[in-house]
Amino acid sequence: MAGLDVRQFKALAVRPTLDRIGLGGDAAINLLVGTALVESGLVWLAQVRGPAMGLFQMEPATHDDCWETFLPGQPMIAAALRLLAGQNTPDAGQMVTNLAYACAMARVKYLRAAPPLPAATDAAGLSAYHKRVYNTARGAADPVRNTPIFQQAINA
Repeated sequence: MAGLDVRQFKALAVRPTLDRIGLGGDAAINLLVGTALVESGLVWLAQVRGPAMGLFQMEPATHDDCWETFLPGQPMIAAALRLLAGQNTPDAGQMVTNLAYACAMARVKYLRAAPPLPAATDAAGLSAYHKRVYNTARGAADPVRNTPIFQQAINA
């Protein structure tokens, strides 16, 4: 199944989005590219069996929780997200049609985690971080199996 080109996705979508909201850097960029690769294969805009949305496959409940419990304390980030969304109160459905917004929301999900990001070139560390922070303990992600996917994100 064909998907988006990883190099273009990284250079033209993830990097500029994270730079625009002030949450970039190589580690964050590689983490987000790897997350999209693992979650959707850069193919699926909606989860096949479940509610997750967009290339980063964030569930609407997670999206809404970010807005309700985290972003009120982060007015600069919230303002940047509203600009990306083009509306004052973005809804989860925008993660399907607005690539930059979906990317920014995935970054916000990671921003909420206490541990610092792994090194930008640590594929195993990025994969384990994805599992721990983004996917949850009961989720299907396998950090060992996904390490080569995060290496692909690093190499892109």
